[in-house]
Amino acid sequence: MNQLRNILNKVLEVLAGVSFIAMVLLTCWQVFTRYILGNASSWSEELVSYLFAWMALFGASLVVGERGHMNIPIVIDMMPSGLKKFFMIFAEIIACIFALVILILGGTQITNLAMGQMTSSLGVAIGIFYVVMPISGALNIIYTLLNIAGILNGTISTDNAAAEAGKEA
Repeated sequence: MNQLRNILNKVLEVLAGVSFIAMVLLTCWQVFTRYILGNASSWSEELVSYLFAWMALFGASLVVGERGHMNIPIVIDMMPSGLKKFFMIFAEIIACIFALVILILGGTQITNLAMGQMTSSLGVAIGIFYVVMPISGALNIIYTLLNIAGILNGTISTDNAAAEAGKEA
């Protein structure tokens, strides 16, 4: 399971990094065309906004994999070990349900609806850019299942949940 997690982490880090570098280059191009050439490039601005969404959702998937999602560790740390484990698993299940309902089901619906709409500058179906939602949802579900397995088999510690969040033994 650690091997799958490591592969997913590397792929997402590369995708988020490439998206960021592309955004920087496209923004520089936008500034150059606007202030040097005097004729702003409209397609680059539009592409940067879509790349930002991709980078944010891939980054959010990494956060789920690191167990960095919202929690209140001070409350969990005061609980007995069995209760800690229960609430840690409960938090992962909530994250999994969110990923399924909002990102996969909702993302699939909005992607399908947007396939008939074209971007104003790029001339590409908007749904192409929205497909990251169900992809991110699937990644989040994989990560939550890996996290639940780690909690159950002890590779993710229930002791001092705040210090251990995202770390595996």
